[in-house]
Amino acid sequence: MEETKHRSGFVNIVGNPNVGKSTLMNVLVGERISIITSKAQTTRHRILGIVNTPDMQIVYSDTPGVLQPNYKLQQSMLGFSESALGDADVLVYVTDIVEKFDKNEKFLERVKKATCPVILVINKIDLSNQQDLEAIVEHWHNELPQAEIIPLSATNRFTVEPLKKRIESLIPPSPPYFDKDALTDRPARFFVTEIIREKILLYYQKEIPYSVEVIVEEFKEDDHKIHIRALVIVERESQKGIIIGHKGAALKKVGSMARQDLERFFEKKIFLEMYVKVEKDWRNRDNLLKSYGYQLGD
Repeated sequence: MEETKHRSGFVNIVGNPNVGKSTLMNVLVGERISIITSKAQTTRHRILGIVNTPDMQIVYSDTPGVLQPNYKLQQSMLGFSESALGDADVLVYVTDIVEKFDKNEKFLERVKKATCPVILVINKIDLSNQQDLEAIVEHWHNELPQAEIIPLSATNRFTVEPLKKRIESLIPPSPPYFDKDALTDRPARFFVTEIIREKILLYYQKEIPYSVEVIVEEFKEDDHKIHIRALVIVERESQKGIIIGHKGAALKKVGSMARQDLERFFEKKIFLEMYVKVEKDWRNRDNLLKSYGYQLGD
């Protein structure tokens, strides 16, 4: 009898790059699950954040921003976003007050066909005024008539609570999908790679961050500390030189920034070793993409 009272569901967060999906996910989950930077393509995988109460389990899913793929890595990223349309109990489509309405119409057409409840979030309303916001709400009301519209500011946590309450009300009866003490479906190593990759995105300019993948070769943990050896993969020798920097200064700086965040995340002392390796054109090589955890189409 207890089983039937429990509710569980998948709440999938989708939208174009840079509209604030990862920030919103972190606010909803209450933990720093998705890395956040101002650069597009920060999220490359589908990341689950799990919220548990005694009688409910909400599985939030943050997906890569939708984009037209130019290489196989981006095809994999688009696959994560499209799969989120198929298995949602609640779909949260995120836009913001500056995004062009006609951006990625093809994906929007698929959102319109969603059979589950759709909530349209208009993010970054702190950058707007009442008149402009009303016009944007009116447009989206006509564009996605089946969607409930909730304007908010994820960064300022403004109007996030009504969104949470509405999501909770839409979760169907079901036993939990994951252990009740689970925070995410991802292993610890995954968050090491994400935190290091975030620092690379923040520290280096132009194309460098998008040519980088991070692999954790060693993760040894005891009661007080964690020893991590990480490999930074780049596509060209010239990129290796930039990542390392003069006399290793750049890599050392990134390692220091990552270590501080890792210590906050794991609440333990971290010993971090980082090395750089060239894997030519890895973003288009199926065997490497699969080994790095990307799903490829047939």
